[in-house]
Amino acid sequence: MEFSREGRLFRVVRFDPSHRQLLLRSEAVAVDATTTVVEVHIGHVELMLLKPIYRDGLHVRRADPAEFASLREQHGLGADAEGWTWMLERGGGSFVVGAQPAWRETRYPPGDREWLFDFSKPWPPDYPAQWGIVE
Repeated sequence: MEFSREGRLFRVVRFDPSHRQLLLRSEAVAVDATTTVVEVHIGHVELMLLKPIYRDGLHVRRADPAEFASLREQHGLGADAEGWTWMLERGGGSFVVGAQPAWRETRYPPGDREWLFDFSKPWPPDYPAQWGIVE
């Protein structure tokens, strides 16, 4: 299963090097007529090539064999990284080598900026939300 939210503005909002966790987020904004907050979390990050902002959304999927072969050659990846290399855009470019990406999406009341991937809080929340894992 892939994850796609195209036409939305996503930003890299957090990277914790000690825990090797990456978080990308898209806020609900009037300019792109969105009403939900979306976060994508990738843990156990080994290597990444990111843009700080994805203006046209995200399309998270496993790297295909040709993409992985190119990345392996360019970045010295081991063969075992093939199943853990994730492309972040439809046309390639940005990628992360890490655990399976997880996503969460919900509609927040105006002004509420709580993190969806706050592991100190229970999930699922008591308000309507969707979530999944990229396989």
